[in-house]
Amino acid sequence: MGPAEIRTPSSELETKKLVLTIILIYTAGLQTAVDLQRAIEALRAGAFILVYDGDGREAETDLTIASEFVSPASIRTLRKEAGGLICMTLSGEVRARIGLPFMADVLRRATRAYPVLAALSTEDIKYDRHSAFSISVNHRDTFTGVTDIDRAKTISRLAGIAKEATKRENGWAADVFANEFRSPGHVPLLNAAEPLLAERRGHTELTTALMIMAGLAPTATICEMMADDGQAVSKEDAKAYARARNLVFLEGQDIVRAWRSWSA
Repeated sequence: MGPAEIRTPSSELETKKLVLTIILIYTAGLQTAVDLQRAIEALRAGAFILVYDGDGREAETDLTIASEFVSPASIRTLRKEAGGLICMTLSGEVRARIGLPFMADVLRRATRAYPVLAALSTEDIKYDRHSAFSISVNHRDTFTGVTDIDRAKTISRLAGIAKEATKRENGWAADVFANEFRSPGHVPLLNAAEPLLAERRGHTELTTALMIMAGLAPTATICEMMADDGQAVSKEDAKAYARARNLVFLEGQDIVRAWRSWSA
């Protein structure tokens, strides 16, 4: 038997490790594809999913639902089961059709009248280069705007406008928005950065991309999941929450990969 034919226990072990690694990678890829499809189906059915942005970013999980399916019961679930700030995302195209600003730009331009605003720059946020926050709104048919019924009204109606915005002539979305909403309000709006998921990959962009891939209005309603210790819910606890309720848990990196394939 020549030297090339000698098989040592260590080489056999390395071969087994390599085969196992390949199997694990292949299985993980299949599971990710299954989870993404389950998430799309859940969103289309008006169900919740969980979206984790990434270990090197906020490292937070948002309870997420398609804005067009938001109801008073949805808002109640978000505030009681998640507990963070209930926000509504908008795609870059819808934002442009309505003419919505980023709040950082509003504050910057108001510094001449209110100099203190110059000190409130968001350039030092720890998890990204730019904030997604825009203005906050209430629908004009609401009372205080903060109840579950009021917030559901605001979100569902704006989702309807978002769904129609790209099908109508320029100016339609801005006119309807101005007629139906007032600001400030109790629903913070988040503007997705464009190109979507090219540079900024926060919950705003991740969840908006999911809505677009699902063929829904390009807007998600999201809320950070908070823990009882005063911190955000850990990744593992968020996964456990999802398993216990048969909800889909998605990681940001997998959404980014899916979006690149879908939008190519």
